[in-house]
Amino acid sequence: DAEIDLKKIINSALIVPIELEMGLPADIISTVEFNHTGELLATGDKGGRVVIFQREQESKNQVHRRGEYNVYSTFQSHEPEFDYLKSLEIEEKINKIRWLPQQNAAYFLLSTNDKTVKLWKVSERDKRPEGYNLKDEEGRLRDPATITTLRVPVLRPMDLMVEATPRRVFANAHTYHINSISVNSDYETYMSADDLRINLWNFEITNQSFNIVDIKPANMEELTEVITAAEFHPHHCNTFVYSSSKGTIRLCDMRASALCDRHTKFFEEPEDPSNRSFFSEIISSISDVKFSHSGRYIMTRDYLTVKVWDLNMENRPIETYQVHDYLRSKLCSLYENDCIFDKFECVWNGSDSVIMTGSYNNFFRMFDRNTKRDVTLEASRENSKPRAILKPRKVCVGGKRRKDEISVDSLDFSKKILHTAWTRLTRWTSYYLIISHTEY
Repeated sequence: DAEIDLKKIINSALIVPIELEMGLPADIISTVEFNHTGELLATGDKGGRVVIFQREQESKNQVHRRGEYNVYSTFQSHEPEFDYLKSLEIEEKINKIRWLPQQNAAYFLLSTNDKTVKLWKVSERDKRPEGYNLKDEEGRLRDPATITTLRVPVLRPMDLMVEATPRRVFANAHTYHINSISVNSDYETYMSADDLRINLWNFEITNQSFNIVDIKPANMEELTEVITAAEFHPHHCNTFVYSSSKGTIRLCDMRASALCDRHTKFFEEPEDPSNRSFFSEIISSISDVKFSHSGRYIMTRDYLTVKVWDLNMENRPIETYQVHDYLRSKLCSLYENDCIFDKFECVWNGSDSVIMTGSYNNFFRMFDRNTKRDVTLEASRENSKPRAILKPRKVCVGGKRRKDEISVDSLDFSKKILHTAWTRLTRWTSYYLIISHTEY
């Protein structure tokens, strides 16, 4: 029945605790992303650092034991910069990470801060060459006059070393802050989006990109909306969507024109006049947009809800899920402490049947699209023991509070789940998720 299905979802979700010494502001995680197999997990932080975790292999004695994630590689992706022409500091914070499908033994990923996208190669080395003709064992060049015999270099085993090397740097193309990067299904191009423009890049060309969307008005005083997120269709390389701060989604087709200034489809839900308030425009801004794996649906997250849209129906979403509707009465205080501008992400599970998104007090929400049941779970450090089964939580709004409930007035708004990732490992039928939470 529905309750059993929900229990399966909860029990198959594994919270992977990752300790990154969250003592300094620079150590706060700013993005998380699994690779396509789920074996690697990349996290970016506000200090410009990328930490990659690798899932431990199954134990031979315990075949069904779920592996844990340990540090695989750490490298500094971005450094703080200063734009002297504009007298502007450029933060090193990693905004997004995207993995490329693995083609050989090496891994490739894109990482971006506000201005620059970098392509990184992560590879393993467990052998070293020895017996060079022109170099001695210390690596110093030898005098050619002393070389009397020809030696054939050989490979010797060595301790495993994981190397991260920058292969491409895509810079100087964005005037505004980059909020999204998305790898195309042709695996030859990707796009980067900032507040007003979206650029299309070829992985082999770093000094040139094509501007495919430009919503900057001739007079900036006439600016009414900005781009908040963008993503390519998972199967059709010509199609992509981008969302706006006005709560709208535009579907574009690059076959129609080089500059996609005219959208193919426009998704917008008419506003309910009875819910109109001072905060309506702020809370309707879309913070994340994701295609389903099938490519049939689009999921969007605004401040209070998650919505699922059918590509064939533009006038309203087919599903709307209330994430934390109990905060509607708290919008004034949330506006005063700037929490109303928090940008929450959302994510599909592997079969597009369950969606997940974050909330405050280290809570995150999961919605079963088939049974229409939902659950609230807490990703606190006390509950993050390996293979721990999480207990559902409930928020009480006024009235008498039950034993297992928490009052809406007791929620900690400094602890919030902003970044989520979910992957399906091919060796099991169960699902694994990772959650990044911010604790100040």
